[in-house]
Amino acid sequence: MIKLKQAIVVEGRYDKAKLAAIFDTTILQTDGFAIFRNPEKLELIRRLARQDGIILLTDSDKAGFKIRGYIGGAVPDGQIIHIYIPDILGKERRKPRPSAEGKLGVEGIDNALLIRAFQQAGVLDGAPPPPPARPITKLDLYEDGFVGGPESRALRAQLLKRLGLPAHLSANALVSVLGRLLSYQQYRALSDQIKAGRQPGGSPLE
Repeated sequence: MIKLKQAIVVEGRYDKAKLAAIFDTTILQTDGFAIFRNPEKLELIRRLARQDGIILLTDSDKAGFKIRGYIGGAVPDGQIIHIYIPDILGKERRKPRPSAEGKLGVEGIDNALLIRAFQQAGVLDGAPPPPPARPITKLDLYEDGFVGGPESRALRAQLLKRLGLPAHLSANALVSVLGRLLSYQQYRALSDQIKAGRQPGGSPLE
């Protein structure tokens, strides 16, 4: 078991059971969209965030990002750590059919991938070092064509796929995540590779 200081917020009880088998900490479930009608639970999340901070982990589909946006809007940035799972097509064993978007939720993600996501977010020992002096900015994304251009959607989709990030990630969230995953030099090399149409020769995180 990996002991954490922060509480973890997930969507459902199966997600909670999955995380409880890996991490020793308080784990709260939003019960999906029920959090929108539960001010008491939202206030508990805020209280835990003020105390030690919270880790928010939702599915990578539109519903998960809607819940993430709602909680993210209620908790100050300095009190919340966003952790994302990659888009992986598949179906959880307990379900008769895949989700509407055909993606695995938190409960279906391999334990090793979950732990790696926590490491990349800087939560665990062995996480990447703090962001370098030269940050990756939204202006970088604009100048490199990942936002604000006619081909931005396609280019950004390639960038997200190369980094194992969900397709619904917003541009602002992408800037924050890139700062944790890559140095500016790694970002520059990956950006040049994507724009040149080259196939990846290795992980930019290596």
